[in-house]
Amino acid sequence: MIVTGQKILIACDSAKSLIDFRGKLIEDLAQQHQVYVFTPALSPVMRKKLNMLNVVIYENELKGSTVSVIEDIKYTIALYKLIKRLQPDIFFPYTVKPVIYGTVAAKLNHVKLITPMLSGLGYSFVPGRQKSLVSRMAQKMLKFSLKASPSLRIIFQNKDDYQTLLNKKILTSKHQAFVVNGSGVDLGHYRCSAPNTKTISFLMISRLINAKGIYEYYEAARITRLKYPEVKFKLIGSRDENIDSISADLLFKIQYGDTVEYIGEVDDVRPYISESSVVVLPSYYGEGIPRCLLEAMATGRAIITCDSVGCRETVISGPTSNGFLVPIKNVSELIFKIYHYIQHPTDIVDHGLHGLTLAKEKFDVKLINACMMEIMRLKQA
Repeated sequence: MIVTGQKILIACDSAKSLIDFRGKLIEDLAQQHQVYVFTPALSPVMRKKLNMLNVVIYENELKGSTVSVIEDIKYTIALYKLIKRLQPDIFFPYTVKPVIYGTVAAKLNHVKLITPMLSGLGYSFVPGRQKSLVSRMAQKMLKFSLKASPSLRIIFQNKDDYQTLLNKKILTSKHQAFVVNGSGVDLGHYRCSAPNTKTISFLMISRLINAKGIYEYYEAARITRLKYPEVKFKLIGSRDENIDSISADLLFKIQYGDTVEYIGEVDDVRPYISESSVVVLPSYYGEGIPRCLLEAMATGRAIITCDSVGCRETVISGPTSNGFLVPIKNVSELIFKIYHYIQHPTDIVDHGLHGLTLAKEKFDVKLINACMMEIMRLKQA
């Protein structure tokens, strides 16, 4: 039996993520339920897409990557008032700030089911940052917010994040916790194509922040092109006003040098992935499961990423390998794997096809959304 007619409130810290990461889930939910979203300002295109699904939109001024006590308090009060007015049956916040502030607001309003998703733990759990004042405060707030209750069902995108919160005693065995395979990827939205193995190119898709491995990618590109000047390196992504933004010097080199072709932010990454041979993400950020790697796999592209939280979920080794894992911040190992694909172009094709198979078996958004619906108790056996 399918439960229908529920009021579901979704809270996020990025308007773009509503469509890019949650679009198919919202579409599925909206078929049988009334969906509301509490989001930073939407573009006209995003607004139109949500309106077509009869989603009710409430906007705010939250900036997920900045630290502002006053702005966070204003956000929390606004969200509390909205929850009190709507009285949703289900509250679904995702990313750290909406989870921390929204879960508390939902508990105070006695929402029947609260399903916060931690799509990565972010800066507060990045090695080397965990002892900073901001990180310690975030961890304490998370522990307070996620205090176990019958209405709370917590969703993770990888097992490492769940284990981290257990180890830090933010969660206990009393918590209801679930792990899904990331946000999933809409396999119907991406078309598998043969990668170019004659003019080899590498592509990175990421915000320009240090923990995503921008410096490591740039250095690997610079050194590789000394030996293989014909190989191309491209970079897609915006420069956020962020506590971990790359330096002005590195940004200048990326924008005006000839080491990397900087494309900037794009609305549709599909043609750029199709033009690439291999997709690279040397991230040590607290990822859930990186969307760009799933998009690469859905397009049939080999990947190189780090043996770090979230990223390691996307690579398998052995005869059906779809790419390589490298240690974090290790430019030499990253270059070694880049050289491998340059010197063994048949692996570009084989690993890409293996990645597509893995995407179908593990990361299909239909499989992920079915799990999400079960967790939200919207489907009953």
